[in-house]
Amino acid sequence: MSWSLVCWAAGFTTACYDGQNFFDAEHPVYPNADGTGTAVLISNMQAGSETPWFLLDTSRALKPLIYQLRRAPAFKAMTDTADEGVFLRDAYRYGADLRCNAGFGFWQMAYGSKADLTLENYVAARTAMMGFTGDGDKKLKVSPKLLVVPPSLEEKALKILKAELIDGGNSNVYRNTAEVLCCPYL
Repeated sequence: MSWSLVCWAAGFTTACYDGQNFFDAEHPVYPNADGTGTAVLISNMQAGSETPWFLLDTSRALKPLIYQLRRAPAFKAMTDTADEGVFLRDAYRYGADLRCNAGFGFWQMAYGSKADLTLENYVAARTAMMGFTGDGDKKLKVSPKLLVVPPSLEEKALKILKAELIDGGNSNVYRNTAEVLCCPYL
């Protein structure tokens, strides 16, 4: 399913269920449990001009990116010598028939950043996600478990999440707080 991770980059420009882009600084959350009152605007993104990276809570049944397989891939080969294309052009054709779709789930389960991937920005994203609330100020108990990065950010991500010591010998208290997924499609 790693090919579907390309969708994350589109989250900065694609609207989700609340009408805002999936990664946006102005997601409306209402103070009353019935969804009324003056909206408080919540951000699940860090602005910037650097290579995007993503922090996700993948611990729940409903994931931030939903993939629906409607019909499994059926691979087809046109290799029979009685086939007109094979006979006339000596061309063998292969294909696949598949029905699927992917879309965004709850924005609260993901955080997108275009800021530099540093320990400080990782901590800011993690802290923001863990503080997300729903309508009626309900605590959502979001717990980010996956840091998705392109190959150009893999080394930085591994230093943040796997190094035992940082800053010249201090303990890395954020070690193993999330897994790193390096996605070549980003």
